[in-house]
Amino acid sequence: MASKATRPAIITCAPTGAIHTPTMSPALPVTPEEIAEASLAAARAGAAIVHLHVRDPRDGHPVQDAGLFKEVIAAVKDRSDVIVNLTTGGSPHMSVDERIAPAVQLAPELASLNMGSMNFGLFPMLDRFPELQHDWERQHLENKDIVFKNTYADIERILKLCGDQGTRFEFECYDTAHLYNLANVLDRGLVKPPLFIQTVLGLFGGTGADLEDLAHLRRTALRLFGDDFEWSVVGAGAAQLRFASIALSLGGNARVGLEDSLWDGPGKLAESNAAQVERVAAMSRLLHREVATPDEARSRLDLRDSVGK
Repeated sequence: MASKATRPAIITCAPTGAIHTPTMSPALPVTPEEIAEASLAAARAGAAIVHLHVRDPRDGHPVQDAGLFKEVIAAVKDRSDVIVNLTTGGSPHMSVDERIAPAVQLAPELASLNMGSMNFGLFPMLDRFPELQHDWERQHLENKDIVFKNTYADIERILKLCGDQGTRFEFECYDTAHLYNLANVLDRGLVKPPLFIQTVLGLFGGTGADLEDLAHLRRTALRLFGDDFEWSVVGAGAAQLRFASIALSLGGNARVGLEDSLWDGPGKLAESNAAQVERVAAMSRLLHREVATPDEARSRLDLRDSVGK
């Protein structure tokens, strides 16, 4: 990884996700127009990739509506060459069939793929946000019986359906076991390098947000995959910029955005997704690393051109 320390940093922005709710931040984009504008602003700020979810425009609850995704992609691709990464994770409240439908229908150049099942707990957020605008928000947050289902059969199915269309994957790994699951499908020839590994820390049910957790995930990935992967880091909540700085200093890449953190410092809500991208881009340049363009990221991740326009 040290040899990559001077390579341009690939910045991903995740504008809206399926965790945070409209009550939590006025900056959280909800409508297709808002999500597209947030994505374009993030691209202008330095994001080479935008990781897309969509929401019901009426009340902001997460949905996997291929029509809404198509609207966002068309608007983004009309004005930018940023890489569009469609979620197949959707929301833990959805079935796997719901989650994968947009990526199967729209065949993006890049799609996320969660590499294992896990408990998923959002209920601690209720302590910070006791008053909520919509009934669905409380139901979404208070459920203590969620298992985010990503079985071996699910993973192989997504690899087959999307991979046969030319889609490459961002492998989201929330735990060390997920790295071993990825090594298994690599050994069996179901994926090919270079792998794009997104290590996710700080979500309740996955690996914690401690420096030792990050170091262990990185060591494990290096041992399993050698130099055949691009490493990126997501730090949830307050860990976002702290972990971005560590990843960048170690030659890795970073993901930011309101999907992962609503904050821009202690107690201060971020004004936009672009503001978070600007911070991490400036951080990268302070470390004497340029920011990768979409075409540079495409080359390093071995992506084809998008057909989602």
